[in-house]
This record gives sequence, structure tokens and C-alpha cells, in this order.
Amino acid sequence: MRVAIVTESFPPDINGVAHCTLQTADHLHRRGHHPLVIAPAGPPGGSPPATAGGPPESQGELDRSHPYPVIRIPSLPLPGYPQVRVALPSRKLAAAITSHHSDVVHLASPFVLGARGMTAALRLRIPAVAVYQTDLGSYARTYLGAGENAAWRRIRAVHTAADRTLAPSTASARDLEDHGVPRIRLWPRGVDTERFHPSRRDPELRRSLAPGGELIVGYIGRLAPEKNVELLAPLSRLPGVQVVVVGDGPSEPALRAAMPRARFLGRRTGNDLARVFASLDVFAHTGPQETFCQTVQEAQASGVPVVAPAAGGPLDLVDHGRTGLLVPPGDATEVTDAVSLLSADAKLRAALGHAGREAVEGRTWEAIGDQLIDHYTEVLAARTAVAA
Repeated sequence: MRVAIVTESFPPDINGVAHCTLQTADHLHRRGHHPLVIAPAGPPGGSPPATAGGPPESQGELDRSHPYPVIRIPSLPLPGYPQVRVALPSRKLAAAITSHHSDVVHLASPFVLGARGMTAALRLRIPAVAVYQTDLGSYARTYLGAGENAAWRRIRAVHTAADRTLAPSTASARDLEDHGVPRIRLWPRGVDTERFHPSRRDPELRRSLAPGGELIVGYIGRLAPEKNVELLAPLSRLPGVQVVVVGDGPSEPALRAAMPRARFLGRRTGNDLARVFASLDVFAHTGPQETFCQTVQEAQASGVPVVAPAAGGPLDLVDHGRTGLLVPPGDATEVTDAVSLLSADAKLRAALGHAGREAVEGRTWEAIGDQLIDHYTEVLAARTAVAA
């Protein structure tokens, strides 16, 4: 099967869309399929090595750092959030799909580049699967104070045109249904249960982070307004608690000012990130706008008890009182109370961490990737039946 993956983000970007897209393309390649990734280019001098990949009319910049072709479309930084790149209009996208002879177009969190990918798929009469991953309506409200309805009109238009929309959680599926999107199916996210594992707990790292033996409470993710990381500020002032923050983003200066006792470790990846996860005593997620929340799964795979808001993706991932604790969204007092409960009860921490690990052991990227291939196969079969 030849699959053109049109994504709003791809490594070296570090976010949920980029990570999921990478896992998807890697899995398709391992299974003997032929993926093509089309993604925004990074800033000048910041992208992986690229070489010319054929005639200019059929290829953009060809990134050869993966075992499958990755076409980079020129882009600009999003105003106010330069870590996010927005692809510019380009005929290279449709030309690349045509040259690839794609059987299906996979749209990863489509909004700008993905909308153009949907247009190309319609024009070329190629079936499209749209993967909903980002609550762009809430982002518009958070960053612009307006535009939520306009964002949803764009989301609805793209996803309605697709043959199938894949939602990562029941909450996001419900949001899509409420906004009139048809043909929705659930498709969650996988987790690397070998990399994220309790055995990576590192006593030396723990001593360096909490030399007084404090309870280590970690947040791992982007440092941006919609993540509400400032809810950890009261917690960071408690005696016997050490807050650790991993990640970067536009909110970092304000968070450092609000939590002077917290340890900010910057961006971590790979086994280094897994070591930090496993070395926490509690993982606290604070953002209420997650369509899935991959970091909750990674904490659970690491055997770490989770505190998360009772909203969005965490509702599917956290069984309150068994695999973690859910708290009302946006309530710093509830976050502090939940962590205090866990701080006072080591047996409860251990029980939640163990149950969380058990809950995710079957959610490997291989299993989730095979589910995606089944979705492609069903969409192709439906198109064939209609044509017949």
C-alpha cells in the first residue's frame, strides 16, 4: 500500500502530532508498505539534511534522514509561537502525491497543509483518512481570544470531506460529532512500553533532583498557555515536594518566575526522557485541552502514578482511584490535594503505578499501527465498492 502522509508537524519537531506521524510512517515501512511524508520545512539551517529529489515540479526538498521519502514544504513560524511552523502554499504537495502514486492520503491533524492535502486528494480522487489530534478551536480561544468558531468551520470542512475521521479518544469523538463531523471512528495512540519502563528509575538522578529525599512531582510537555502548568505553583512551595518541569515553550520565563524552587530540565528525548519519567514519584498533567495526552501513557508505562484533569483524553486513560487520580480542570487546590494524598501514602502510589503499567502494556505502537492499516483497508474497500 502506498500512503501519502500529510502532516502539520514532523521531527525534529517535538510534539504529539510529530511523534505520532513518525511512529505511523515507521510502522508502515516496517510492514512493507510505502509511506511518503509531506511536512513543513523547519527554519533555515535547522532542518535535517536535504537533497534534491527529482524534478522540481514533482518534489520539494527531499529529507533523506528516514528510510522513506520526506518532502519538506517551505514554511513560516507561527506569530507568537515560533516553535510551530505553518506551511506556505505550494504546488509541490499535489505533485508529490501524484509522483508517489498514492493509494490513500493520511491527513495528520489537518488544518493548513492538511487542508491542501484534502483538496489534492479530492482532485486526484484518492481516498483520505483524517486524523484529529489537536483542539484547534480551544487554541484559537487561548491565543487569540477569538476565532474558535472559524477554527471549527475549517476543521469540519476538512474532516467532512475525508472518507473517515479517526479520533484519539471518546471525548474528542464527541466534540467532533457535536460539530457535525461524520464518519468518525476511534483510533488511540500507542506507547513504547520497552523504552518507558519502571526499570529505568535512576537513584542517582533522583538524588540530584531531590537531595533531601523530597517527593518528586514532574510535569513533562510543552510550556505553553493552554497547558496550565502554573497550576503547579502552589505545589512547588510545599515542604517535602520537589517539582520538576521538562520541556520548553513560550511560557517558560513566566513559569520560572512563578516557581523559583522548581527544577527546569529543558527538552529531553529518547532514553534520557524515559529515565526522567521513571524517576518521578508522581506525574502531574495540568492541561484541559488534550485530545489524547500521550505523556499520561508514558508515565503509566513507566510505573508512575498520574494526576490529570478530568477532561479530554485523560478520561479514557485514567481510571480514577485505580490507574491514577482525576481532578477538576483548572483547579490548583485540587491538584495540590491529590499530590498531598499520594505523598502521604506510598502504598497507594505503588498500587496506582503498577495498575497504570498493566493498563498500557498492550497498547504498543505495533498494535495501534496495525489498527490504522485496517482503517486504510476498509476505506479502500468502500471506495472500490462504490466504484463498482
